[in-house]
Formats: sequence, structure tokens, C-alpha cells
Amino acid sequence: MRISQTTSARSASSARGAPLKIGRVARETGTSVETIRYYERIGLLARAPRTGGGFRLYGPDDVHRLRFVRRARELGFSLGAVRELIGLADDPVRPCDEVDAMAREHLSDVNEKIAQLTALRGELARLIRVCQGGNISDCRILEALGRPGLT
Repeated sequence: MRISQTTSARSASSARGAPLKIGRVARETGTSVETIRYYERIGLLARAPRTGGGFRLYGPDDVHRLRFVRRARELGFSLGAVRELIGLADDPVRPCDEVDAMAREHLSDVNEKIAQLTALRGELARLIRVCQGGNISDCRILEALGRPGLT
């Protein structure tokens, strides 16, 4: 599936292909105006043509690409990975092995982060349990934070 092709659109305007200004695109995609400008600067989104008054105009392909980028970012893919995914998506006859491998590797990274956060949660819970209240000078949490090798 090419991400430059519109598969669905939320608004009648973008579904018909009528040009949309950046604020409307931001609302339709849940992406901030500044993020859209940033994606243009780094090449994730093609530079939008401008009106005589300087307003950027976007079409349904741009809206679709922004939704793709936003969803990939929500899933935690880096901008570099998103760029790769866009390249892969734009070659519809290519096997999806690379996409699958990227997703599996990302899932492995997510699982590793979850394990690290679980350990962190356990250590914080332990520090809170040993807290006996009182004065800052007797604070077990602050004392533990000053020791090397907390985890």
C-alpha cells in the first residue's frame, strides 16, 4: 500500500482533494502545525505549495502521509524508522519482510524498555517502603539516591 495514496479521509474536503491549509490539516491529523512544518523541513513530508498570500496548501496524499507518520510515532518508531517505512510503503510490489523485521526489532526494544521500567518501579517502591518520614536529614530515599548503583 502506497502511503501517498488516500485510503480514506475524515472530511469531505480532503476526500474530494480540495486543498487544505495547514491548520485544517493539523486538526484532521491530530498533528501540531509546528510538527507539520518540522516534517517538511526534514523531508518526511513534501514541501507544500503556497498560495499568493503565502499559505501552505495540502492535499489528501499529504493528510494520509501525516496520519501514517503520526501513527508510526505513536507506536514509538524513530523518525529514521518512519522514513524507512515510508520508503518501503512507497514500493507496493516489494515483499514486506523488511517491514516485519523492523516491527519485530522494535517490539524487542519495547519489551526491553518494559523490563527496565519494571525494575525501576520495583526499586522506587522499595525506597518508598523504607521511608520512615521524619526530617530531611533522616530521609532514606535521599540517602539511597546518593549511593552508587541504585538499581
